[in-house]
Amino acid sequence: MIPVQAAKFDNVMIIDDTEIDIYITSKIISNNNFGGNILKFSEATLALKYLQDNQENLPLLPEVILVDIYMPIMTGFEFMDAYDKLPATLKNHCKAFIISSTGDVRDITRAGNDKNVVAFQEKPITNEFLSKIAP
Repeated sequence: MIPVQAAKFDNVMIIDDTEIDIYITSKIISNNNFGGNILKFSEATLALKYLQDNQENLPLLPEVILVDIYMPIMTGFEFMDAYDKLPATLKNHCKAFIISSTGDVRDITRAGNDKNVVAFQEKPITNEFLSKIAP
């Protein structure tokens, strides 16, 4: 019997308003044993509320957040602005990545200048991208 290897991260959060992108990202995460539990949000406001509601319970928080830029109600950049106001203990626990199909240099630069964004990645994410994220 082949032993089951633990996922690289316990919790990974996907924030994207496009269901097919959530599906593809989830499959890549699952197929690479990257996240044991995938938290899927189609609205950034709901993801922010989840983080706020669980900020004192680190085991429920994601270690990795993958957030799209262009979404209705709250954009990825607006999410990151609100995320910046969350407690340092939460932000130290989570690594946020901007995941987008944009090729706009202004968006890429803005993501790069955000102190809470680890990196910008073009959609769809790849096995190579996931392999570079260290626990």
